[in-house]
Amino acid sequence: MRGMWTFLSFGFVQCSAMPRTVRYLSHPQIQIDPHKAVDKWSLNDLGRSRVLALSQSDALAGTEIIISSAETKAVETATPIAQALGCPLDIRQQMHENDRSATGFLPPDEFETVADQFFKYPDTRIRGWETATSAQARIVAEVRECLSLYPDGDILFVGHGGVGTLLYCHLPRVEISRDFDQGAGGGGCFFEFQNMQSKPVSSWRPLEDMIAD
Repeated sequence: MRGMWTFLSFGFVQCSAMPRTVRYLSHPQIQIDPHKAVDKWSLNDLGRSRVLALSQSDALAGTEIIISSAETKAVETATPIAQALGCPLDIRQQMHENDRSATGFLPPDEFETVADQFFKYPDTRIRGWETATSAQARIVAEVRECLSLYPDGDILFVGHGGVGTLLYCHLPRVEISRDFDQGAGGGGCFFEFQNMQSKPVSSWRPLEDMIAD
């Protein structure tokens, strides 16, 4: 029990609160549709099957709240997990991916080139994109606020690889770099930490590792 009191021979002392696990999960594989706004893209069959496997496991037992980006692919990731756990789902507008509306859909090779520049020049609006510095400040503030709103129990954030990487860089106070990105594979990766003063427990890992642990 968090904050429980223990009797010792010299009186009562309050035990320190049990540390909790905070997880950040990026949505898995998506169905790319050049005719839709990027924030309206859905999961593809592989992405949905990976989410189903996670929701049917006990990997997230003890999670008391799920916080999701409002983008369709994130909500489609978070909703089945929240339903399986029977826990609340809080959808937050400021959890969105870095704003790329200035370009919209880009072919994969071109996207990777622009994404490299996004991380390499964090104070520059590459092709009109939201800067990495601005996106980092936004996601860090949002996560910090949510941890304050929900101070107890394990918590799962469901979002995106780009801003997730920016959060990952903030925790150990390292410079923004794509070296800390989740890498190729289409997403569906996670990392864990305890609070905004702690470093990530490990690098990004595929969600299947969560099931296997």
